[in-house]
Amino acid sequence: MNPEAVIFDLDGVITDTAHLHFHAWRQVASEIGIEIDEAFNNTLKGISRGESLRRILHFGGREADFSQAQRDELATRKNSIYVESLNQLTAQSILPGIHDLLLELKQRGIPTGLASVSLNAPTILNMLGITDLFTFCADAGKIARSKPDPEIFLAACHGLGVSAQQCIGIEDAQAGIDAINACGMRSIGIGADLQHAGLRLLSTDQLTWPCLSAFWQRAK
Repeated sequence: MNPEAVIFDLDGVITDTAHLHFHAWRQVASEIGIEIDEAFNNTLKGISRGESLRRILHFGGREADFSQAQRDELATRKNSIYVESLNQLTAQSILPGIHDLLLELKQRGIPTGLASVSLNAPTILNMLGITDLFTFCADAGKIARSKPDPEIFLAACHGLGVSAQQCIGIEDAQAGIDAINACGMRSIGIGADLQHAGLRLLSTDQLTWPCLSAFWQRAK
């Protein structure tokens, strides 16, 4: 028996836009007198835009200085900078092994889903040229609760018409692994520091169909 579907996070699993997020957030933060570095940026992995801004303001001791309307303006400005930078993404920006895995899953008739809190996910898939390799992409705009809440993964399951307990979820952030586990999926984590993943791999080039299949059989 195979899983009913495989559901992927986007950033850090399909492609790596963390550096683009960092440059955009650093520019916006600097404009309001807050300096962030890459170590701090790593704490924003898997977190929504609004929550990322809240953490930046808290980090800079300015959480009480901005109204919701002003926060919305800052978030919009960050997104504009980020979206403009997406133009540099191409098929060569897909992380190692991912394109081959998506092709094999499609050939085997195993549905694939995307569970990303990025509102720009459809644009990124299009820039990478792999939109047609995903069966369903959950709409981040309809998600009320960010990871580690399982809402985005459950939305992907609902859109695919599958049971979460019969799916594999793949993530590179701790919040994402916690979300996968919370909805009863089998979790695969990409990264040496992740905890509580059903299977932990060091890099995406280890994500092959034989690897996923063996993991699924052991987990059953």
